[in-house]
Amino acid sequence: MSDVKDNPQASRFEMAEAGQLVFADYRRQGSQVFIDHVEAPVALRGSGASGRFMEGLVEVARREHLTLVPICSYAVHWLSRHPEARDVTGA
Repeated sequence: MSDVKDNPQASRFEMAEAGQLVFADYRRQGSQVFIDHVEAPVALRGSGASGRFMEGLVEVARREHLTLVPICSYAVHWLSRHPEARDVTGA
C-alpha cells in the first residue's frame, strides 16, 4: 500500500519520508490529474524519495481510476522511463 496521500485542500499529493514531505501540486479535470510540480526537500534529493513518491502516485492513480497528465519536467521524465505506468497516463 502506498504512503502517498491526497491533500485536496492544498491540491497536492503528499508523502512523508524521514520527517520531511515530498509532494506534487496538481489540478483535477474530471478523472484527469495534471501534475504541475513535484518537489522533494534538498535533504532527500538523491535518496530515491521522489521516485518512491512517483511509484506511490501511480498506485493511487490506479486505485482511483485516474489519468495522470504530467506537466512538471520531473514527472514527464519519470513516467517516460517507467513504461509499466503507461496505463495511468493514457499513453
